Amino acid sequence: MKNYSNLNIETLDATDLALLRALQQDARLTTKELAQRVNLSTTPVFERVKRLEREGYIKRYVTVLDAEKLKRGFIVFCSVKLSPINKKVAEEFCDAIRDIPEVTECYNISGHYDYLLKVQSPDMKYYQEFVLNVLGQLPMLGSLESTFVMEEVKMLYGVVI
Repeated sequence: MKNYSNLNIETLDATDLALLRALQQDARLTTKELAQRVNLSTTPVFERVKRLEREGYIKRYVTVLDAEKLKRGFIVFCSVKLSPINKKVAEEFCDAIRDIPEVTECYNISGHYDYLLKVQSPDMKYYQEFVLNVLGQLPMLGSLESTFVMEEVKMLYGVVI
């Protein structure tokens, strides 16, 4: 497998990449802590982070919550086929999905299905009601297939750089 860790992305240098890696691990690091990790003083580190934010390499900062403790640990990947499939229907579907809080991720995919949804709910009964009363009410829904997560083996919250 090819090692991409040493590739420079556009105009990013090794220090920029080190900053991005550190922030992906812990976005709460102070400028001083970041500076220590990349062996620079705080002013250039502060300016680099601001530039990375401004140029869109850093989209936002988030807090990763414990879904189990919040009673949203029942994870389902839901494959969706639209009917009919055209640009207008796809846009309407995407608009509807953006407003459904249980859907935490949505991808337009190729293959037998058109979209892959990650749905988080408290349990199977809740998911069943969700399918019937929320997804099932979308007029463009042709079919769906649910895949239930039994165990989370690996989850990275970032981009490998």
